[in-house]
Amino acid sequence: MKKLPAHAKSVFKGEIFEVFQWEQEMFDGSTEIFELIKRADTVTVIAVDTQGLVHYAEEQQPASQAFYSLFGGRMDEGEEPLDAAKRELLEESGMVSDDWQLYTSHSFTSKILWQNHIFIAKGCRKVADQTLDAGEKITLKTSTIEGFIDVMNHPKFRNKDLRQHLCDTANETKIKQFNLLLG
Repeated sequence: MKKLPAHAKSVFKGEIFEVFQWEQEMFDGSTEIFELIKRADTVTVIAVDTQGLVHYAEEQQPASQAFYSLFGGRMDEGEEPLDAAKRELLEESGMVSDDWQLYTSHSFTSKILWQNHIFIAKGCRKVADQTLDAGEKITLKTSTIEGFIDVMNHPKFRNKDLRQHLCDTANETKIKQFNLLLG
């Protein structure tokens, strides 16, 4: 993940994003102004119950059309990724799990300092009602794993980073198999 240079200065701080600028020396000795955006890291939870069913959300936020998503959201300052994942799962679905695994952590782009931590929560069970933010409407959905693949390919599916990661992983496996055939 790209790091913010020590001499970068904050030039704008909003509710979600902060913009930093700094002078960067170019290869010819001249300098240019560079920028990066920083935001709170996020968590995403793939929730699977004891029957092997995947739980996800049909969600709507103000000024947006309804979309399908996994449970998750922004981490609070100082919060660890697993703690944030547990909190988001409970708030958005009313479910808990005792079996957590970090699937992957990744950055979206080199121009934004932001990591998304994707967790798999197995054995999920309902223990409470949802406690949604004022800007969330979430209807709980359930699917088989095979059916969830169709959901991930639906245009309304918001977690495109997960779909891309799974495609990249599948392609890496195919490339390794191809290289073995050539080797």
